[in-house]
Amino acid sequence: MFAHGLSFEEHQVGTTCTTLARTVSEADIVGFVNLCGFTEPLFMDMEYVARESMFKRRAAPGALTFALSEGLIIQTGMLHGTGMAYLGGELRVVAPVLEGDTLRVTVEIADKRETKKPDRGIVTYRHRVLNQRGELVLEARVQRMIRRAA
Repeated sequence: MFAHGLSFEEHQVGTTCTTLARTVSEADIVGFVNLCGFTEPLFMDMEYVARESMFKRRAAPGALTFALSEGLIIQTGMLHGTGMAYLGGELRVVAPVLEGDTLRVTVEIADKRETKKPDRGIVTYRHRVLNQRGELVLEARVQRMIRRAA
């Protein structure tokens, strides 16, 4: 974990870190589904899940998996005080995340580039979200605006 957020200059392409782990609970899924309006039977109706779903357990929406992975990354401290903006990226859901699965994220600094503004740069990260069996469940390429050292 990081004592302070990494400045643009401290980001070294090729460096990786792994987050702590977090188990996805039923409360996590139900709360997210209700908050965001994901009213699909797959997420809300356990009779439907038992009868129709191939998983037979409550599944997490891919958006929740991504949100949890972002939280795990923020908990590392690598963006504290230096992350200026989330600029977007590409996301691919690879496998389901079910209630009781435990997630962790491997973050790789994939690229970085300067901008016209002297106080910031753009960093591209590669996120690999793994479950408790080490299986890839989500991958993303994310760009963030990062503050330069003063």
